[in-house]
Amino acid sequence: MTRTPPSEGPLDESGRVRLAGVDFTSAPRPRKPITVALGRVAPDARAGEGGHAAPRIVLERLVAFESFEAWEGWLREPGPWLAAFDFPFALAREFVAAQGWPLDGEDAWAAITGEVAALSRPALIARCRAWCDARPAGSKFAHRACDATAGSSASMKWVNPPVALMLHAGAPRLLAAGVTLPGLRERGTDPARIALEGYPGLAARAVLGRASYKSDDPKHRDDAPRRAARQRLVAAIEAGAPPFGVCVDFGAWREACVDEPGADRLDAVLCLVQAAWAHARRDANYGLPVRADRIEGWIVGA
Repeated sequence: MTRTPPSEGPLDESGRVRLAGVDFTSAPRPRKPITVALGRVAPDARAGEGGHAAPRIVLERLVAFESFEAWEGWLREPGPWLAAFDFPFALAREFVAAQGWPLDGEDAWAAITGEVAALSRPALIARCRAWCDARPAGSKFAHRACDATAGSSASMKWVNPPVALMLHAGAPRLLAAGVTLPGLRERGTDPARIALEGYPGLAARAVLGRASYKSDDPKHRDDAPRRAARQRLVAAIEAGAPPFGVCVDFGAWREACVDEPGADRLDAVLCLVQAAWAHARRDANYGLPVRADRIEGWIVGA
């Protein structure tokens, strides 16, 4: 697996938009890097549901960034590109209101993200914990509207999985990079660099149900059932399985995606699929609901 950032720019040889899927971590390191799947739309796109093209994606490379600094360099590469990122971009409106953070204005997301960035990780966890401690059992966490349809964890959750820490690490970096976030931040941003919130579990569960396909636990490195699940998932992606209907040509990267127990590469490809689905709907708000909450945002395809 390549350990250096891509050397060329984000356009392919025909000058078309480049697509990317990003498997994120709040603490990138050699054993757990930020993994980016880079792809392009093949010329033989076919007709899809709703009149949108259902493209075939060629997976060009998988790139590992072992530090935020290296990843930020990729994030600032000139466009046009569109990427789906596996971390929450925003907190639930109910939680934001309780913090006394801005809820109005065209750039409210930027103001809220600035408030989050100003907190240390322990301080953010303390706020999330205080919220949960004051809530009754069964409704501890504040969920965004998209969580119900995507089946995603509350973005304020700091353990199992620690998505609040991923938000804390990722959202301020998107803000600083000046990318466009449809439905959240568009004014004064770079329209050639589009960032959307992805969630690999949305596509994985459509194929596997609740079967597990990954684990970071070293004891599960030779787990045959999980490996078989990854094989099923890769085959389904190749065939353009629902809900996204995007076919991926894995090329030389197929076995690498099957063999990796933690499935960082595969999750990056799943985000690439979401990016391709959204790009096919770029003239329809990237497939996002028109009335999605501009504080909370939305997960692609949820």
